[in-house]
Amino acid sequence: MAELQPERQPGTFAFVCVDPATDLTGLEPVATMREPEGLTLVLPVEQARARGLAFEIEMAWITLMQPTALDAVGITAAFARQLAQAAIPCNVIAGVHHDHLFVPANRAEQAAELLSGLSFQG
Repeated sequence: MAELQPERQPGTFAFVCVDPATDLTGLEPVATMREPEGLTLVLPVEQARARGLAFEIEMAWITLMQPTALDAVGITAAFARQLAQAAIPCNVIAGVHHDHLFVPANRAEQAAELLSGLSFQG
């Protein structure tokens, strides 16, 4: 069993959608995802505001420092269940080495606390 070791990254982040042809000069997204509706960017709130990009909620970024394999079974279900029981929304982005969770900024400390004792077998 391995503990997830949640660690909050500095700052707050916005999920925005732009036309794929948008000039991204000056923007430093921490993640992108191409969807039929456009290019989703996850970027610092300050950058979204400075460019006048619409977003709905300020998110905190929590990295699960316990390395996980992309084919690990059950880790997403384990932390999703824990957060859902506390009614904390969560958007997950998997990197090669870690899972990254984006939760409402005003619930970040509670989310990290709930995840800190959680472990999984992977």
